[in-house]
Amino acid sequence: MRNRLLLTVLAGFALLTGCSEHSPAPAPGPATQPPASAAEPAPAVPKSADDALASRDARLTVTGVRLEHLPGIDRVVYELGGAGVPGWQVQYTGQPLQDGSDTAVPVAGKSVLEVRILGSAYPWDSGVDEYDGPDPVTDAGVPGIAGVYGTQVYEGVTQSFIGVQGDRPAYTVSGEPTRLVIDIATT
Repeated sequence: MRNRLLLTVLAGFALLTGCSEHSPAPAPGPATQPPASAAEPAPAVPKSADDALASRDARLTVTGVRLEHLPGIDRVVYELGGAGVPGWQVQYTGQPLQDGSDTAVPVAGKSVLEVRILGSAYPWDSGVDEYDGPDPVTDAGVPGIAGVYGTQVYEGVTQSFIGVQGDRPAYTVSGEPTRLVIDIATT
């Protein structure tokens, strides 16, 4: 009786295994790079020194934007309110496009830095009032910056563009809980 039960269970298992849609994995072939035109997935880790991840609890809103001229650099400071530590993605772009709509954003200057502040939140989620000053932000005392454009939030990211007078000068980025600072070399 016990053997008959065991055989019935084994036969049922074999039947179920044979009906599965899982096919064996193909033998591994040589590693190849995807074509350059293939879309890259969103990075799980920073792509470069110009990128940093936000803290998991980040819910930040841009509350101010200011410009400073210091020896050898022009500085853009995004003041932040809310909770957590910002992340960022900063890079030069030849085509400033608004997140969500891909609408071209007119930006003065010879080069354009796209700034994406990660861990952003709408004011009603962060509990602080958003920046409502001039757009673009300009300062005649900061000659290397043509203007700082927009601080729009879309899907947890604040997007802004910095119009730079030089031809893609070097820059550094640093973040603190209450601000994001971008220093751009002057010539």
